[in-house]
Amino acid sequence: MASVELVKVAKNYGRQQVLKPLDLTINDGSFTVLVGPSGCGKSTLLRLLAGLESVSDGDILLDSKQINNLDPADRDIAMVFQSYALYPHLTVAENMAFHMQVKRVPKAEQQTKVLQAAKVLGIDHLLKRLPKDLSGGQRQRVAMGRALVRSPKVFLFDEPLSNLDAQLRMELRAEIKSVHQQFRTTTVYVTHDQIEAMTLADCIVVMKDGFIVQQGEPLEIYDRPVNTFVARFIGSPPMNLFNGAFSEKNGLQGVQCENLWFPLPDKWRESAQQSAGKPVTLGLRPHDIHLVEHSTQPTATLRLLEVTGESSLMHIDWSGFPVHVQCAGRARVTVDAPLSLEARSEGIHLFDAETGSRLQES
Repeated sequence: MASVELVKVAKNYGRQQVLKPLDLTINDGSFTVLVGPSGCGKSTLLRLLAGLESVSDGDILLDSKQINNLDPADRDIAMVFQSYALYPHLTVAENMAFHMQVKRVPKAEQQTKVLQAAKVLGIDHLLKRLPKDLSGGQRQRVAMGRALVRSPKVFLFDEPLSNLDAQLRMELRAEIKSVHQQFRTTTVYVTHDQIEAMTLADCIVVMKDGFIVQQGEPLEIYDRPVNTFVARFIGSPPMNLFNGAFSEKNGLQGVQCENLWFPLPDKWRESAQQSAGKPVTLGLRPHDIHLVEHSTQPTATLRLLEVTGESSLMHIDWSGFPVHVQCAGRARVTVDAPLSLEARSEGIHLFDAETGSRLQES
């Protein structure tokens, strides 16, 4: 296990700056997930850690020692690729033992480590097979096993589940988390899937356009996104956003969004008083808007209903705003029927209308 630190690390390809100078500390034994849209720089950052790309500026430290100029094989870092990267002519056991063979590890030790890792990953019955005889999930387990037998200081995962179907993704997600809990090896995991990020991470690093937007514990980021980008990116379905302005009604501070008016809880009233009449963006998670029999708000119209069995997702037009509403169970509603909705005021998030940054709570 080891800690990793990036100090003012940047990456350029010619005149194009893919990673802006950034600082990041990855704690010893942590599971850190880099998440963001395609092209945000997360895979580039992972390749810099692995030594597959050279940094343009800054330092990468492993246990406080600079590793910028070390070859990938000398960094004591193991990487699991999206494409598996298995040798097609080698068996599962030979693929897993390949790095140990190069390092001239005694054969008995190789066999012991391969068997132990294979049992952990549930592939001990596949050791004599070739990659062509394996399913996608089995190949990814072999790739994980190849990294595991090296007992590295750091594991790197580059979108390892993106080629798998939904059921396999869920199974392997649990397996990756289980392996981390068992060995506590420092892990850096790249994905564009925020569900993977929320379920796997001790720490999430949200990236956009080559820089870090926010980092912290999963629920901290979910509950207090620093801006509208993070608010929409973390959470599925995404947060609903309403353009409005601070206003007062019947002595209460609130936000007027076209024909909708949302009263504010105490934590936002100071911001409302300081910014009376100014434009603001109000955010509500889909589960913080509820169907009710009667509402003081204008009625909404159901455009689409998605029922998964344990929950229902409604796509709604609410006074001109496209809104997602999620509820437990099976909603008894029909398309184009009028709906009465109320928002849970404690679930309100407020952002600056111009910059998108989160406003200060009291």
